[in-house]
Amino acid sequence: MSEEGILVAQAGEIPDGEGIKIDAAVLGTVDDVAVFNDDGEFFALDDTCTHETASLSEGWVENGIVECPLHAGKFCLKDGAVQSMPATVDVACHRVIVSGADIRVVPNPDRIAS
Repeated sequence: MSEEGILVAQAGEIPDGEGIKIDAAVLGTVDDVAVFNDDGEFFALDDTCTHETASLSEGWVENGIVECPLHAGKFCLKDGAVQSMPATVDVACHRVIVSGADIRVVPNPDRIAS
């Protein structure tokens, strides 16, 4: 896997406070990946909520947290750590590289599809 990451979007394509879903086939990961814009900072987490199968890319983003749209479980954007119930299991995070307007994701090696 390239340390330069895989180009997934341009900065202007992800509005502040929102996320987009990148198909697992694009990144070679076991789950789709959600890329979020939180006040101009970009983060990437596995897209599937660990509580139930909801897409975190459809959740609410604010102050470094994404809230699942299904049951309001919250996760830290920086490391995927659970911030509130009903979720009890962290989501995996992936490294994001921003170069100019390019947003690249370096998939977490533990989440590469075999």
